[in-house]
Amino acid sequence: MSRPVLLVAGGSRGIGAATAKLAGAKGYDVAVNYNSNSNAAAAVVAAVKAAGGRAIALQGDMGKEEDIERVFAQTVEELGPITHFVHSSGIIGPMSRLDEADSKTIREVLDVDTLGALLCLRACVRGMSTKHGGKGGSVVMLSSMAATIGGANECVWYAAAKGAVDSMVIGVSREVAKEGIRVNAVSPGMIDTDIQPPGRVERLMSALPQGRAGSPEEVAEGILFLLSDAASYVNGTNLRVSGAR
Repeated sequence: MSRPVLLVAGGSRGIGAATAKLAGAKGYDVAVNYNSNSNAAAAVVAAVKAAGGRAIALQGDMGKEEDIERVFAQTVEELGPITHFVHSSGIIGPMSRLDEADSKTIREVLDVDTLGALLCLRACVRGMSTKHGGKGGSVVMLSSMAATIGGANECVWYAAAKGAVDSMVIGVSREVAKEGIRVNAVSPGMIDTDIQPPGRVERLMSALPQGRAGSPEEVAEGILFLLSDAASYVNGTNLRVSGAR
């Protein structure tokens, strides 16, 4: 029996890496996309292989259409048809008020977090939809509680980008619900990963309802649930993994 094939965009570090490793332990073959850190991606690949799965690392900038198309094509070529996809590619840029932000920062964040997310979703539909000859699949997009909180004084552009992810999940899930594809989102709260600027987690700790930040592994558990057949009637949903934040 063939194993499901999962592509994780942004799978070399943080939540993406935790998701790829947990998927490998649960019986998936995994394609680990990374932008620049090949060593981190290789470590994730090694963990999946140690769990008995096939795994590959694929370099690609998820803010560039040509790289997105190539990464999807390489995954199919090396592992087989993609049955599951997780979009964990995301950048924030230097934090500041909006009126202090550089337009280059804003554009780069929107290219990866919004445009790239849309293009990845398009690639998923083209490959998975029964309308296009596919066999269906399950997609999880990483949003953020920033979309709800707003990112004031830190990253309004990032919050706006993730708000767009929330909208695309609703729209695309309704477009393809009869074509064998489920599309859901996960909105992490304060998660202790290297996307956080130094000292930010400690500075905001007192404002966190559970008194601690979450771990990438805790978010990965929610993602794997949404990917799985156990969530077969969960579609167009945004799961908050935020410790009540």
